[in-house]
This record gives sequence, C-alpha cells and structure tokens, in this order.
Amino acid sequence: MTKNEIFQLMNENPGFFLATVDGNIPHVRGMLLYRADEDGILFHTAASKDVYRQIKQNPHAELCFLDPKTNVQLRVNGRLDIEDSKTLKDEIINHPSRNFLSAWKESLPADAFYDDFIIFCLRGGKATLWSMETNFSEKEYINL
Repeated sequence: MTKNEIFQLMNENPGFFLATVDGNIPHVRGMLLYRADEDGILFHTAASKDVYRQIKQNPHAELCFLDPKTNVQLRVNGRLDIEDSKTLKDEIINHPSRNFLSAWKESLPADAFYDDFIIFCLRGGKATLWSMETNFSEKEYINL
C-alpha cells in the first residue's frame, strides 16, 4: 500500500483508536480524525482531558484505524506535536464535519476556547497493515 492509499484509508475511516500511556499504564480511546495527508495526521481534543496531559508527558503514541470494507487494520506510531495555529483551529471549527464543536466554542470566552482547543499532528510516523491474510507474516513498515 502506498502512502497516499494509507492517507485515503484514514480519511475514509476517520474514527480511530489512540493509545497513550500514563506512567506505565496504557490507555486507549476512540478519537475522530480531522485530516491525514503529507502534512501530517491531524486530530483534536481539549486541554482539560486526560489524553492531553498524557501526550504532554509522553508524546509517543499509536493510532489504529480499521477499514470495515476490507477488514484491514492500519496502525501508525510516532510522535504527536501540538499545532497551535488559530487559522487551523478556525478551519476545523468551521468545517461541516465539526458542527459539534460550536456548543463548546459558544460556552467559553474566545481566548479560553482557543487555549482549550488542542490540535495534535503526527508527522513522519511508521505505518503497518494487518489483515487475516497477513496475520502470520512479518510486519512491514511504511514511513509516512
């Protein structure tokens, strides 16, 4: 699978699971992708969430996507960085797929909202694919 096919799989299946650690205890939760392309894999959360604190303490994480049409699992690991661009935050807030953010934004003063709205970006990660057909094969990694 090419990098562009990997990005396409992610964008077509935006719900994913994110694995982080808190000390030595792993935590996994469902997240919603904003966009995946050559510029990075973007998603967001709130600074008040445990996931934000965990990533601040240890920015290494793994994302797991599933394509239910093909039953292919895609795992991407790498370092998460914070994108603190008000322009990008506005783009995300105004995107039709993010209407659910408006109530959060309206509940806070503008400065407080922009401080609490955190965007993470994974660049240069390593991806690996899994399916029943490749279950016992050696893993192959694709640099993103």
